[in-house]
Amino acid sequence: MTGPGPETQAAETPDAFGAYPRLTSPQLQALGEHGTTEPVSAGQVLARAGEPIGSFFTVIEGRVVVEDTGQDGQGARTEVHGPGRFVGDIGLLEGQPSFATVRALQAGTVLAVPIPALQRIVTRDPVLGDIILRAYLIRRSLAIGSGAGLRIVGSRFSPDTRRLLDLAARNRIPHRLLDLDGDHAAEVIVRRLRLEVGDLPVVIVGGERIMRNPSVADVSEALGIRGVRPQPTCDLLVVGAGPAGLAATVYAASDGLSVVLSDAIATGGQAARSARIENYLGFPAGISGAELAERARLQAAKFGATVLVPAAAEGLDVAGAALTVRFADGSTVSPGAVVVASGMDYRRLEVRDLERFEYTSVYYAATINEARECGTDPVVVVGGGNSAGQAAVFLAGTASRVHLIVRAADLGRDMSRYLIVQIRDHPRITVHTRSEVVEARGQARLESVTVVHRPSGEREELETAHLFVFIGAVPATAWLGHDIQRDERGFLLTGPRPGEGDVRTQPFETSIPGVFAAGDVRSGSVKRMSAAVGEGASVVTMVHDYLTTGGARL
Repeated sequence: MTGPGPETQAAETPDAFGAYPRLTSPQLQALGEHGTTEPVSAGQVLARAGEPIGSFFTVIEGRVVVEDTGQDGQGARTEVHGPGRFVGDIGLLEGQPSFATVRALQAGTVLAVPIPALQRIVTRDPVLGDIILRAYLIRRSLAIGSGAGLRIVGSRFSPDTRRLLDLAARNRIPHRLLDLDGDHAAEVIVRRLRLEVGDLPVVIVGGERIMRNPSVADVSEALGIRGVRPQPTCDLLVVGAGPAGLAATVYAASDGLSVVLSDAIATGGQAARSARIENYLGFPAGISGAELAERARLQAAKFGATVLVPAAAEGLDVAGAALTVRFADGSTVSPGAVVVASGMDYRRLEVRDLERFEYTSVYYAATINEARECGTDPVVVVGGGNSAGQAAVFLAGTASRVHLIVRAADLGRDMSRYLIVQIRDHPRITVHTRSEVVEARGQARLESVTVVHRPSGEREELETAHLFVFIGAVPATAWLGHDIQRDERGFLLTGPRPGEGDVRTQPFETSIPGVFAAGDVRSGSVKRMSAAVGEGASVVTMVHDYLTTGGARL
């Protein structure tokens, strides 16, 4: 073997934030029981960008390099790993294609573990599994922040482009927008690929696969996030993959029920769009909503549940005791019981001319994706609850100024004390109480908003291209039709109501036998994540009772 060239002398990537741990000899030995040791030659490709990864690779001897460059040549990411380190990120556990190419820098040896075996390790080995899972979650966060991964070529003013960006963001897919309005890299790709107007937006997967004007479903299939089409029947269908739906799925599947979990966009619900949840029991340092959702999804898969995302429920048909849920793609599922955990839809802000900027400048979440898009620009956040407070604190980490617009006289009415303290102590957050946004202004994009201080009538113009709205939500129950009973605000009524001759005995059962509600969508529920998780777990006992006495186990 010849002496090492300049490439083989590349220094290892530092272990940023615990993303690249080095496994110990006992850990490698334990891992080796699930895989095989394989020799590799210099330059050998172990995984190719845009294609599924066949195995989980750990370096035994030599070095490997992980490269993500993309067609635009920007947002490049290169990692070098030596003995004891492993490659991949959370997408490896979820069937997603690799966003990077992995190849050997020099001749050596790797330990190859089949993906099903890796999934068992992650969900059953409390030590080795947690090391791998935690590293994978951190790597995905780093990749999202770097702009590596998927490339979306389109105009930020295009609703179709925004839908694709939202799909990627909600499903935590690393991505970068190559904006046709001012991004030179986008112009280069348009010329190179000879794209026409009808081809846009374009999605580039792994730097090679080109998808012209794809639908959300097309991109979901290409990224491996849609899930396998379920059997037409099951014991339980859970509609909505927020905290309540995920909890119901995990507990029902762990009890041996055949479970299908569906969601119109992504797992995690509104909680997944929280940059940091600091008051959830058991996480004193806080946890991102997205990480909590990723862990819950892996738990659901561990117990055999089928996760169908994105899949929008469009209707519920009832024929006697038979239930059928129709989805937007024309498919149906006929479960023994249904748990409705579809949560809430965000309220829109009724502001003059704001609808012109709905798809370009208005946001209903504040995660690393939105923060990257806003950069250091000043932002306006509307709302007085915890979601608005969390968004203001998070965005203030990068924005030059955050204006928090609150209708109430003070923050204490609807916001947790710990957030109020952080907001008041932050030098880049300005709070406008007893105020509201009344007008949006701009040409192709938002340029400013007008805020009125109600007691005085004083008007103030705030320059911003980014408006974040957190003013509550309405229950997402339209897909259920008119036959199911709701309260005056649209939340689903559950449990027996004395004096009405109601035959229901279960507290979470709706007016349709076999259809249960849990979480924010249920009338009378406590709109807290921990309460939603509790309801999701509790409803499983009621489902069991119904399947045993009132319905037929499939």
